[in-house]
Amino acid sequence: MGLLSQTAYAAILKTFQAFFDRADVRPGCVISLQTFGGYGCNFNPHAHALVSDGVLTPKGEFLPLPAPDPAAVMEVFRRLFLQRLHRAERLSEGFMHNLLSWVHHGFSVFAGPPVEAAALASLESQGRYITRPALAMDALRKLEDGYLALETPPDPRTGATLLVLDPHEWIHRISTHIPDPGSHCQRFYGAYSNRGRIVCAGEPADSPGAGAPAPEARDNSDSSREARSTWARLIRKIFEADPLICAACGARMRIVSFITDPRVVDRILCHRKSERCKAKDPLAPRALPRIRDGTVQ
Repeated sequence: MGLLSQTAYAAILKTFQAFFDRADVRPGCVISLQTFGGYGCNFNPHAHALVSDGVLTPKGEFLPLPAPDPAAVMEVFRRLFLQRLHRAERLSEGFMHNLLSWVHHGFSVFAGPPVEAAALASLESQGRYITRPALAMDALRKLEDGYLALETPPDPRTGATLLVLDPHEWIHRISTHIPDPGSHCQRFYGAYSNRGRIVCAGEPADSPGAGAPAPEARDNSDSSREARSTWARLIRKIFEADPLICAACGARMRIVSFITDPRVVDRILCHRKSERCKAKDPLAPRALPRIRDGTVQ
């Protein structure tokens, strides 16, 4: 599926760059990957994409683009996808050329009407469509004999609009569309990617902010990979105060060392449980932090 989305963006990128005859422009693209078709959740891998109606230059200039030709994008996508499958050793060279010679190749690209930025209802409708689940639960009902009946669009071969499934067959059919752990079904490319947004904001591509942060700025950089999902960053965004700043001296707190010796750990825990220890229990429930003079107390 990753190869599918990457090739879809590559086809859009090549088509847009060929129109402007420039290799340094990038469109914005959001791709939603789906594996299910309309007839009974049949396996039909495809991608829905929201694409900007123009491209961005390295200087941040936006160049509008007329409606692209879906046939041209489809042909570029077909050739790129089969070539990449061959390089990934999923297709033999002979079979790849055989597929390229087919008149009815099975690939298709559809370009819908443009979505205006101010048309919130249309934006919501498009967002719901490209991220929709495999089926609507109200289209499924249980029969008296224990089988499941699923209402579907008309089958192109038989015209049937009702699919009756054994419960085990239904579980197998729906579970094939569960993505692998850690895989992303929505992907951002070009000007909409994280790196693309940094570059378009005016920061040079070779600056520390566009790639890995500089060592001296790694602790304070919101774009650093280490700080993207830490509790400290979340508290700083919510309460507008850095919890890693010491309220007593104003210095930034950091990890000095990790204690792994069991004897030292036992001595510390025993001291914490003794009456001589005046410190508070770090695991006891606490109230929300108070903010005073820009520091958390």
